[in-house]
Amino acid sequence: MILPGLINYWVVVFLMMSGFYVVMSTGNLVKKMVGLTLFQTSVFIFYITMGKVAGGTAPILAAPGTSYSNPLPHVLILTAIVVGIATTAVGMALIIRIKEAYGTIEDDEIQAAEQS
Repeated sequence: MILPGLINYWVVVFLMMSGFYVVMSTGNLVKKMVGLTLFQTSVFIFYITMGKVAGGTAPILAAPGTSYSNPLPHVLILTAIVVGIATTAVGMALIIRIKEAYGTIEDDEIQAAEQS
């Protein structure tokens, strides 16, 4: 039985394990980048979920004693998204350079070319 209040955590676990599986199971570098992005997205969702307080409001003009959601996780995730996009772009640029140098983006073929 999946409790409605825990659905975000199930989504986080599913995305995290899917991303981890893709990274570990494939030798294609582009697919590995997609898996890392899935894993990263699950961490983003987890932090955003943790920052939300049930019944909480935005901490703007809140009366004393009012419960509010902490804005810090949301701000940190905005920064993490920008950093994630930049690192994904750098990773893709490196994959392009690897393709130009070795003629493939398969991990085992690159290692075989290095050893010979």
